[in-house]
Amino acid sequence: MTMRLDRCELCPRRCLADRTRGERGFCGAGDAIRIARAAPHFWEEPCLSGKRGSGTVFFSHCTLGCVYCQNDGISHGGAGRDITPERLREIYFELIEKGVHNINLVTPTHFLPLILPTLAELPVPVVMNCGGYERVETLRELRGCVGIYLPDFKYALPETAETYSMAGDYPERALEAVEEMIAQVGKPRFDGDGMMTSGVIVRHMILPNEIRNSLRVLELLASSFPKDSFLLSLMSQYTPAGRGKEIRRISRRITPSEYGRVLRKMEELGFEAGYTQELSSAKEEYVPPFDGTGV
Repeated sequence: MTMRLDRCELCPRRCLADRTRGERGFCGAGDAIRIARAAPHFWEEPCLSGKRGSGTVFFSHCTLGCVYCQNDGISHGGAGRDITPERLREIYFELIEKGVHNINLVTPTHFLPLILPTLAELPVPVVMNCGGYERVETLRELRGCVGIYLPDFKYALPETAETYSMAGDYPERALEAVEEMIAQVGKPRFDGDGMMTSGVIVRHMILPNEIRNSLRVLELLASSFPKDSFLLSLMSQYTPAGRGKEIRRISRRITPSEYGRVLRKMEELGFEAGYTQELSSAKEEYVPPFDGTGV
């Protein structure tokens, strides 16, 4: 019984806030769906964006407190507009009419009781794009509704998770979540054009001065799951944002040396299927404008 707003325990924080009476938990979300943007997005992994884009819906608020969040204005600031579930479903079909390959729900966890009824019988795959900090009990409610999971795996070291995201239990919760995701949707599958139809892509973004964490993330993933059960997406796009600009340790982009160490570990561990980025991907212009487009 996790999918409720009057005693909210959707994420691992389990705040128990009564959002139907105006109480706000850690994420800051209320009892109405709030989104900041809905549009085709061309900067996801190639098997999601393709030629026509991924139909991204950016939800406001977040269950994590990442100090470096590139979407700080909506994740922590709560910028966006409240909409009804009926309007959300209309948005899906407006995106589908534009030719998108999938419907991509970006940080939707805290609104899932309201979102779930909108996902029935969509003609394209549904992507759950999340921070990896999830409750297995909540994920189980999505079985049969989500075809593609796109979680981050940010941290393998509890102290790093606590420092940057206020979630010291992140490694355990993320491992449990990825295990449940793989169990639900199975190995990655693709259509004749190379677009993903089902499966799991695990993202890891490298942080400056935190290479030990990144190496441990790769080791943890390699020892916990068969390598053909998911795709690994190694991201070098970190750009100082939010409060991260003020924290000296992470106030710069990663260096070629740092990225090289993580790439070598990826190869050493035998991760052959997946994605990497060029260091040139660390650009602020890759963050879309959260201006209410498509809402």
